[in-house]
Amino acid sequence: MGLILHDEGMSALHHTGPVDVFKARSNKILAVVLWALAAFGLVVTLAQSGIGGLRFVAPLAFMAFGGWALFWRPAVVVSDAGVELVNPLRQIGVPWEALAFVDTKYALTLITGAGRYSAWAAPAPGVMGTRHARPDNLIGLPASSYGPGQSVRPGDLSHTVSGQAALLVRRRWADLVERGLVEGGRVDETSVTRRATWWILAVAVVLAGATLATLG
Repeated sequence: MGLILHDEGMSALHHTGPVDVFKARSNKILAVVLWALAAFGLVVTLAQSGIGGLRFVAPLAFMAFGGWALFWRPAVVVSDAGVELVNPLRQIGVPWEALAFVDTKYALTLITGAGRYSAWAAPAPGVMGTRHARPDNLIGLPASSYGPGQSVRPGDLSHTVSGQAALLVRRRWADLVERGLVEGGRVDETSVTRRATWWILAVAVVLAGATLATLG
């Protein structure tokens, strides 16, 4: 998580104010591992076959591209304008006025009048993820994180990926509401922007086809 420059030209929202971009550290590690494997494979291929070995690099390119598209690129972008979910094949822009509830049962999910939208970048934890919870992971959360009897859903625990993303969203939302910058009662009439990133699918299909041809 951190403050980074977000490409407005590719965004599903016109972000304003401070922009926080959440990316799970575990996803970044997976991406780097795939890139390292692809780079190692390329070195070995060139060492064994020389420049002619480049005709065999399609599977390695497919692996590297998958690491970027599936693990490095996905993000949850939060600004004064709303929340943008950057998923592998879709970007969803949810203005604050459109947001009704934040859920974390299976992943960070934004519930609006137009539907439910889940963040690829913020899945809920499994059994092992909740096993490492500490008492301080249950306290100091935004009020909307708590259920009956001050219960906290596993996906809301502050040490989990979904919990960290939800905390970022809920805190900005609560701050803007408190400052009177979010107009209530407009959930059903406020539109949600959905933008498909077809070029990613097209590149994946081309690389998958080239990989099959190479392996065949």
